[in-house]
Amino acid sequence: MSLTQALHRGVQQNPHHLYSVHGTRAFTYEQVAQRVSRIAGGLSNLGLAPEDRVAILALNSDDYLHCLLAIAWADGICVPVNTRWSQPEIIASLEEAEVSMLIVDDTFAGMAPNIAEAVPSLTRVLHAGQEEPGPGFAARISDLAERSQQIADAHRGGDSTLGLFYTGGTTGQSRGAVLSHQALDATALAFAAALPLDADAVYLVSAPLFHLAQFSGWVASTQFGATQVVLPSFDPEEVMRLIQEHRVTRAVLVPTMLHAIVHHPAAAQYDLSSLDTVIYGGSPISQATLEQARKLLPGAGFLQVYGMTEMSAVATILAPADHHDPRLTTSAGRAALHTRIEIVDPDTHAPVPCGTVGEIRVRGYGMMGGYWKRDTETTAVISEDGWLSTGDAGHLDERGYLFVVDRVKDMIISGGENVYSAEVENVIARHPAVAQCAVIALPHDQWVETVHAVVVLAPGASLDLADLQAHCRPHLAGYKCPRGLTLLDSLPVSGAGKILKRRLRDDLTSSNLRTTGETSR
Repeated sequence: MSLTQALHRGVQQNPHHLYSVHGTRAFTYEQVAQRVSRIAGGLSNLGLAPEDRVAILALNSDDYLHCLLAIAWADGICVPVNTRWSQPEIIASLEEAEVSMLIVDDTFAGMAPNIAEAVPSLTRVLHAGQEEPGPGFAARISDLAERSQQIADAHRGGDSTLGLFYTGGTTGQSRGAVLSHQALDATALAFAAALPLDADAVYLVSAPLFHLAQFSGWVASTQFGATQVVLPSFDPEEVMRLIQEHRVTRAVLVPTMLHAIVHHPAAAQYDLSSLDTVIYGGSPISQATLEQARKLLPGAGFLQVYGMTEMSAVATILAPADHHDPRLTTSAGRAALHTRIEIVDPDTHAPVPCGTVGEIRVRGYGMMGGYWKRDTETTAVISEDGWLSTGDAGHLDERGYLFVVDRVKDMIISGGENVYSAEVENVIARHPAVAQCAVIALPHDQWVETVHAVVVLAPGASLDLADLQAHCRPHLAGYKCPRGLTLLDSLPVSGAGKILKRRLRDDLTSSNLRTTGETSR
């Protein structure tokens, strides 16, 4: 299979069905196929050769979707760029990927001259926006779509590289995962097995497309002929407005997005009844947020995905039916159609007994080919027999349901006892004064590490350490209860919506942030 295959099938079977809606613009499958073939022709005329990397630095748009398809159509490789990175981080990734072309929108057009000057391999910068681009741009995507000669689809697919997808960098330097067409197609089939997809679906593209949760969801919905409603960047009220206006049926909403929606003061004013499925993942969700989301959206099924960039975003799936079992709402589900899961001792890599916490390993058809130009780092995470070490800690139950308890590096060892932050966070999140929370380890002279809570308060609420500890003690062992508390206005998050615990630890240990209180163990 290939990324563009769905476009050909859509033109043959349902040419006048809407493919994409963005603002006031709407394109059918037939119109998009023509547009994509012309953009691809324009890229080829500008010098794009097979295997060349084309980066996209832009907010979500219909042009973004069409350019992704056009790059594959022209036999190129896409490199979606994290829009939350600093300019030096962007330049470093484009240098490493040796991109030959860069597509930017209005938001990032101002960066283009500096980036072009700093990246030796970059020969063409193209503009995908509504405003007039300044000097230095080779062409506008809209002009290519209207005036370029159509070219035949290269039908790039199978095990050929679809794109380089840079990891979130929440625990260190970002790396480019090399993902093939068949890897993303395997993920699409896994989605379809867990959740029937068809052309009647209206899919909201609300998470950033550089994030694999959204990208893989887009691939799956496109493969089955759905309509894409595109939101440039996340805004909780705009999400609700688009769901109401376009009768959206499915959306990827990571936990931080769901939290923002359920706590929005206008949430009850919108008709969200068309939404039949919410796909969430990317980071652990608190039980409080999940319960609130299910109350706001009683007609929607919730599907959780646990995965990572290196696995084309999907390793396990917790299906909507599983959410009706209270014992499973803290689970990440079972191995997806195309994957296998095992739990091993992090030191010996030997499998551990059922119910024992260890490192999660996964293998399957969605696995990356490796990290771009990083052989040493690739062999550090992919074993000789083909297992990918996730860096996450968890355990399996007797039915194969996976329970993720922490990042291996985030596990807190206090006085010789293991503390998993997700367990503590779920308890803290149920406190009525808490809007968001993160639990981290801070160094301690006697206990090596102590449990520390970082909390964003609900509007008008107050909280001190004694109150938080009193809330936690009935539910947690004493050594798991927070020994320190820091209150913040917001938590730092990555472009994928993951809380940056490493940054919190660095800020707190360097005394940039101080605790509101500490107690002895």
